[in-house]
Amino acid sequence: MDKTTTGWIYGLTGVVIFSGSLPATRVAVMDFDPLFLTVARAVIAGLLGLGLLLAFREKRPARGDIVSLTIVALGCVVGFPLLTALALKHVTSAHSIVFIGLLPLATAIFGVLRGGERPRPAFWIFSLLGSALVCSYALAQGLSASPVGDLLMLAAVIVCGLGYAEGAVLSRRLGGWQVICWALVLSLPVTITLCFMTMPHSIDGISGPAWLGLIYVSLFSMLIGFIFWYRGLAQGGIAAVGQLQFLQPFFGFALAATLLKESVSWSMLIVTLAVVACVAGARKFAH
Repeated sequence: MDKTTTGWIYGLTGVVIFSGSLPATRVAVMDFDPLFLTVARAVIAGLLGLGLLLAFREKRPARGDIVSLTIVALGCVVGFPLLTALALKHVTSAHSIVFIGLLPLATAIFGVLRGGERPRPAFWIFSLLGSALVCSYALAQGLSASPVGDLLMLAAVIVCGLGYAEGAVLSRRLGGWQVICWALVLSLPVTITLCFMTMPHSIDGISGPAWLGLIYVSLFSMLIGFIFWYRGLAQGGIAAVGQLQFLQPFFGFALAATLLKESVSWSMLIVTLAVVACVAGARKFAH
C-alpha cells in the first residue's frame, strides 16, 4: 500500500472520529459552561498526552517549533472547541455540522500558505464548489435564525483550518501523535488554571449524557482523532486528505439524528451529498 493511500485511510479514520464532536459538544453544553467544557477537555487530553510523551521518552521540540505548536494549540486545542461550544448555544448540532463543509477549503488554503503545497487549478474549482454549496445552504436558512451562531462557526472553521495545516507540517518532523500531545502540554498551564476558575460549583445537576459528551470530546475529539488526522495529512498531503472533511457532515448528520433525535431535513442531505460528490474531483487534481 503506497504512502498516499495510507494517508487517506488515516485521514478517513480521523474524520469518522471527529464527526461525533459536535453532537457530543451539543449534549455537553446543555449542562456545562462552554468555557469550562473547552478547557476541561484540553486538560484531560493534555494530561494523557503528557503521560504518553513521558512513557515513550519523546525528545522536546526544537525552539523553532514552539511558534508552530502555539498556533496548533490556539487553533485546535482552544479556538475551535471554544467557538463551536459557544455556537452550539445558538444553533443545533445538525445546523453547525453544515459549516464543517468549509473546513476542506480552509485547510487547503492554509496548506498552501503554511505547507507549501500547490494543487492544480481544477482542485480549487471543486473545493470552491463544495464550499459554495455549504454557504448557500446556510444563507438559505436565513440569518435571522442565529447570526451569532453562524459567525462563531465560521470563525471556528478558519482557526481550525490553520491549526490543521500547521500541525500537518509539524507532523512531518515530529510525528502525528507527538504534535497534538506537545500542543496540549504547552496549553496545560493556561487550561488547568481556567479549568479551576470555571468549574461548576456542584456536579449534582450534571446529567449522564453531559458527562459522556465530555469524555468523548476529551479522549476522541481532542486526542485520538488528531493522532490519525495529522498522520493522514502528513502522508497524503494537506490539501488532498483535507478534502475528506467533506464527508464529516454526512457522518455528523447521522449521529445528530440517531443520538440527539434532531431533525435532518432533505435539504441538509441533498447539500451534503452534493458536497461529498466534489471530493472525488478535488482529490484527482490535488497534486
